Amino acid sequence: MDSIDRILEQFNRWFSQPLFHVGDVEVGLSRIAIALLIVALTWVMSSRFERAVRRLAAQGKVTRMSGSGAYALGRVIRYASIVVGLLIGLRILGVELTNLAILGGAIGVGIGIGLQNIFNNFLSGIVLLFEKTLKVGDFVELEFGLVGRVAEIDMRYTRITTNDLVDVMVPNSQFTDKRVTNWSYGEHTRRLHIPFGVAYTARKDEVRAAGIEAARQVEGTALVEGRMPDVWLVGFGDSSLNFELVVWVSDKLLTAPTRAVALYLWAIHEALAKRNIEIPYPQRDLHLRSGRLEVAFPPDGAGTQRWTLSQA
Repeated sequence: MDSIDRILEQFNRWFSQPLFHVGDVEVGLSRIAIALLIVALTWVMSSRFERAVRRLAAQGKVTRMSGSGAYALGRVIRYASIVVGLLIGLRILGVELTNLAILGGAIGVGIGIGLQNIFNNFLSGIVLLFEKTLKVGDFVELEFGLVGRVAEIDMRYTRITTNDLVDVMVPNSQFTDKRVTNWSYGEHTRRLHIPFGVAYTARKDEVRAAGIEAARQVEGTALVEGRMPDVWLVGFGDSSLNFELVVWVSDKLLTAPTRAVALYLWAIHEALAKRNIEIPYPQRDLHLRSGRLEVAFPPDGAGTQRWTLSQA
């Protein structure tokens, strides 16, 4: 029993032995362990609080707060709690808050050298959370072509989930410095323009009727006053009359634009075939004014046959 007491006493003396000094404070393993424990507890508790706020908002127990608002509130409180935990840990280690100006200067030098992107993305994330121009669940299109739904807004990046269930981590600065199209920011509907062409011999009223019929066959088409589907004649091509099916779609098709276009093209083809409206192939007219044209090709792979077209 005495040997165990001696071991514990030796361990306590070793654990309490100062390793270095920060000002007048002796810093040993005990202080370091306590500081790390406080930072870890702050991190865990802030994460739990963030999840609790989201859960209460999802269950409707937090009045006057939407899901996006609860997400932003939880994230901001989490970041603030982590900062407070770090400050308490530094204070336990003997770092005076008045001396943090020196640390801030060092951080500023680091930002100037190579951390400006990380700092920029962090501030951009804070801006996104407070402005609420971008929320979890929004369907967005970025300037470089990425299309998907916002799944998470983190400290450094925003996670975008595409319709192919591919998660893409996009730096937050892309959403503040670049152009971003938010398809579900205010309205949960969108107008699509589906181009198609028919032969010049087709009757325009028949083409319009076929396009409207096709739009009605696709589930998700908005059929409300002022947003009914229509067909526009938009141009005269080399081989076809060029039309556009102009249609408003609901949220079901809003978040799947490629699938929506495919559905409408399929329905348009069916409606045109039903009315025997021709979809033309590219064609060219050849006019001979003078001279001589010779065409030679081997029939059945044997010999050479020469055709001659001439004009007097």
